[in-house]
Amino acid sequence: MSALQRSEAVAPRTSIEWKSPLVGDDFREYRDQKALAQIGIANLKKPLGEFWPVRGPVWDALGITSEGRPLFIEAKAHIPEAASPGTKASAASLELIDRSLREARRFYAPRATAIWDKVFYQYANRLAHHYFLRHLNHVSTTLVFLYFVNADDMLGPVSEQEWSGAVRLIHAVLGLPKDLKSHGVFDAFLDVRLLQDAIDSNQPNLGL
Repeated sequence: MSALQRSEAVAPRTSIEWKSPLVGDDFREYRDQKALAQIGIANLKKPLGEFWPVRGPVWDALGITSEGRPLFIEAKAHIPEAASPGTKASAASLELIDRSLREARRFYAPRATAIWDKVFYQYANRLAHHYFLRHLNHVSTTLVFLYFVNADDMLGPVSEQEWSGAVRLIHAVLGLPKDLKSHGVFDAFLDVRLLQDAIDSNQPNLGL
C-alpha cells in the first residue's frame, strides 16, 4: 500500500496523475496561479490575489486523483526544515498575509490565539492556501504533509514516531487540534530506503 493510501489521503485503488514535478518538465515546481493551472483549477469564486500576494507557496508535488480530486504535497526530509521563519514581504503584502492567516486560524482552531507568521510560517501558509481552495472556493482539494524517514544525507528522523512528535509540537504551537483529517489535511510518511528500492526497480509510483 502506498504512503498516501496508508495516510488515508488517497482511497484504496485510487490512482494519481502527477502534474509536477515531471521529468519532461525539468522537475519544475509550481506556485500561485501557475500551480492552480497545472492542476486544472480555474474560475475561482474568490480570486487568489484577494487572499494572498504573488510569490506564495511553492508546492513540492501536484497531482489529480482518479476521482478528480486535486492533490497538493508539501514534503520535508528533516525536522529543522519545518521550523521556517516568517516572510520578508512588503508592508502591503504582509497586511494581506496576516489577515488571511488569521482567517484560516479561526477556521481550523477557533479558540487559538497563536501567531501564525513566525516559527512555523511555511506550515501555516500551506494550511491557509488549503483553506482558501477548499472552504472559500469549494474546491475539493487534499493537502498532504509528506515526511521522509531515514533520509540519512539530511540527518532526518529514522522513524515515523519522531516525525509525529514534531508534528504534535507544530500543532501545539499553532493552536491546532491533533488531527485535521476532517478538513482534508493528512500526514504521510515515506521511508527513503523504500523509495530507492522503487527507483532501482523502475517502479513508477515510487512508494506514493
